Amino acid sequence: MGAPEPTEGPLTAEELQLATRNRGLPLEALRYDRTPTGLHYLLVHFDIPDVDAAWRLQVGGNVSKALELSLDDLRARPRRTFPVTLECAGNGRARLFPRPISQPWLDEAVSTAEWTGTPLGGILEEAGLKPGTEELVFTGMDHGVEKGYEHDYARSLTAAEAMRPEILLAYEMNGQPLEPQHGFPLRLIVPGWYGMAHVKWLARIEAVTKPFEGYQQKMAYLYKQFSDDPGQPVGRIRPRALMIPPGFADFLSRRRTVERGRVEIVGRAWSGLGSIVQVELGVDGEWRLAKLGEPAGRFAWLRWTAEWDAAPGEHVLSCRAADSAGNIQPSEQPWNYQGMGDNLIQTVKVTVR
Repeated sequence: MGAPEPTEGPLTAEELQLATRNRGLPLEALRYDRTPTGLHYLLVHFDIPDVDAAWRLQVGGNVSKALELSLDDLRARPRRTFPVTLECAGNGRARLFPRPISQPWLDEAVSTAEWTGTPLGGILEEAGLKPGTEELVFTGMDHGVEKGYEHDYARSLTAAEAMRPEILLAYEMNGQPLEPQHGFPLRLIVPGWYGMAHVKWLARIEAVTKPFEGYQQKMAYLYKQFSDDPGQPVGRIRPRALMIPPGFADFLSRRRTVERGRVEIVGRAWSGLGSIVQVELGVDGEWRLAKLGEPAGRFAWLRWTAEWDAAPGEHVLSCRAADSAGNIQPSEQPWNYQGMGDNLIQTVKVTVR
């Protein structure tokens, strides 16, 4: 069973069902440096697993010493805490035309939390990766069927990527134990990468001597232009800026109303490909530089602000970011078959009275 073809029609019942299971960040919550756990975006592919007290993390494969670690074992190891911005690779998919059929994100599949855990590298060093190890496969407890393939959710990283010192096996989020929907008891945190790499409900780590061919690695999360295109793998987060929509909202349309005069526009910007070096605010197609704040952390978004002299009438506000690697958000739709990595500039319609 293949993927449904992209459509020009309305949302399907299946997409609406996904949307009620998963939640996005209300854009007004961009005001927080660290997203409160209850507002953090969420994507659960299958069902939230029922984890019992017998849970252990298994580390094996092409290693010198297989490990079996309890949560207490992991908590007793060296501990690190830092904020990381996570974004779903499908963020913006619902704005594409024709629309790829899947979780219908608009702009809201991003958040920044403070994660605590133990560095993955220390565990891999203890297990001892044998010569020939090419990748590490991370397998979660969530099990289901996607496009006809029954599998445990699993993703891999190259051995070099897995040894980066900032990659965590995280057991706390915002200073509290992981909640069930966020991967209790343990999840992977891969700073700079889209959310598919941050495997939740982690059960096994396996060192392998050839590239992993699992569904979520080789068939999902690809930049491709048509169904049979082999595509290119989705990896690090493309640059994006979002603003807190100013004024107040209409309940249904979310169109904004603002009083005339000086208005401060506030937002966040991030990139997994480099640091943010510029954010611009657009007013009816005219661009001006925003002021950049300090990043919330090395792997976290930064705050930006811009002033707008709001004149009565109908206006369209936009924002776009550029990073130190030379990437800038596009003003035209970067369409692809699965709806991945869409970092089209945000637009907000505003009525000034």
